[in-house]
Amino acid sequence: MKISEWMNRSGVKFGTSGARGLVAAMTDEVCFAYTVGFLQHLERQGEFKPGQPITIAGDLRPSSPRMMRACMAAVEYMGGKPVCAGFVPTPALCHHSYSRAMASIMVTGSHIPDDRNGLKFNRAQGEFLKPDEIAMREEDVTLPDGLFDGQGMLAQDHAIPLPDQACSQLQPELLRQYVQRYEDFFGSSALKGLHIGVYQHSAVGRDVLKVVLERLGAQVMPLGRSERFIPVDTEAVRPEDVTLARQWATEHGLDAIVTTDGDSDRPLLADEQGNWIRGDVLGLVSAGWLGAGAVVTPISSNTGLEEMARQQGLQTRRTRIGSPFVIEAMTELTKAGQGPVVGYEANGGFLTAEALPHPTRDGSLAPLPTRDAVLPLLCGLMAAHENKLPLSAYFKKACQRVTVSDRIQNKPREESLGLIQALRAEPAGHLEKMGLTAQCGALVDTNELDGHRMTFSSGDVVHLRPSGNAPELRIYIESDSAQKAEQLLANVLKALSQ
Repeated sequence: MKISEWMNRSGVKFGTSGARGLVAAMTDEVCFAYTVGFLQHLERQGEFKPGQPITIAGDLRPSSPRMMRACMAAVEYMGGKPVCAGFVPTPALCHHSYSRAMASIMVTGSHIPDDRNGLKFNRAQGEFLKPDEIAMREEDVTLPDGLFDGQGMLAQDHAIPLPDQACSQLQPELLRQYVQRYEDFFGSSALKGLHIGVYQHSAVGRDVLKVVLERLGAQVMPLGRSERFIPVDTEAVRPEDVTLARQWATEHGLDAIVTTDGDSDRPLLADEQGNWIRGDVLGLVSAGWLGAGAVVTPISSNTGLEEMARQQGLQTRRTRIGSPFVIEAMTELTKAGQGPVVGYEANGGFLTAEALPHPTRDGSLAPLPTRDAVLPLLCGLMAAHENKLPLSAYFKKACQRVTVSDRIQNKPREESLGLIQALRAEPAGHLEKMGLTAQCGALVDTNELDGHRMTFSSGDVVHLRPSGNAPELRIYIESDSAQKAEQLLANVLKALSQ
């Protein structure tokens, strides 16, 4: 069958960050077929041939080892050499693989619950982009007879073992290189004097993040480590994580708390009071600290970027939501000589398209054109530290606009699209129902680049978008105060949940 037929049959389809679906649907047979389709596509691009190594890693979900094994079996079937990198952050895997012109596969569902998982494919020099996905859907895949049982699982006697620390050939060296990247650029005393908590939960990068901070001179306190998977979403922070951060900041006298999502490519930073800082605000601060010449970010990010651009003379570009769209725009700006070019997403993930010189010392940072969580966390900490301000004061000064977001879970995509269509057809009644007319004034603009983004006469913004990764409706709000943004979000959630 073609990969498109596999997608329809299994329900495992491409979203904004690779192929994702329910763990029950992502059988060994499905993972195997998708990997074969990926390698066939690479072969047509001249990036794969028999004997070539393909690196495979995963996050800490219970289903990841099994799925990694299925991907490795597919690489072996195609004549390649499967190289197990173990359980490492997605950006660490990409940092290693891009520098060696090696394709790679990351088994991760990122921030979504652990009843779901996914496959993120990477070409030899960068992420798998939307044109690659379209071409891969047309790949015709033939599976070997007798390899899978009646439930679509690999036969128990298959030669490739489940991945664990013992067979993770690359893990120690790969992580060492990733740590060295930041130590070399920032310096061993960059964060000296700071007391930082690391909310570890079940993030695959929980230990390496602690090591990076310590190598840069910070005093680090591990917090909240869990052996059970916790779906930390950097765009929709759970109420319990809001409470935990404030408790930890008070109890331990911390200057900051840092964490990431499940595969550690999206950051989350809390100030000295334990208040989580939005990823898009962290992104614009990071772009400013790094001295970027051009910045790319999706339509859902805080419009404080445009104010910063006016002050600093930056080029900006808005895209659809998803790192492939950000990367495509970054590539265009780089070719046009607008650099150095960086990109970030509302979830905080930060991307670099070309080498960045350090703002105040010798040295430069090599590009990493995929979402990274460590770089923006360090830039945010450095910006406040160098200005001798607590994080809360620095970030309040850096961006006057406030963005908040949440999601309505278990809402099928078709239902979300129907809701948006009804809003387009008869906006007045729906806006009144959500309480937006009274609070925000007249609707003055709509943007359909990705979802339905509404701007009102008050300057408030309400953006509705079906998730590309899960059956969820994403809601983004922007206003001039935290109180109003939170109230608008509560009103929209209540109205759309009924």
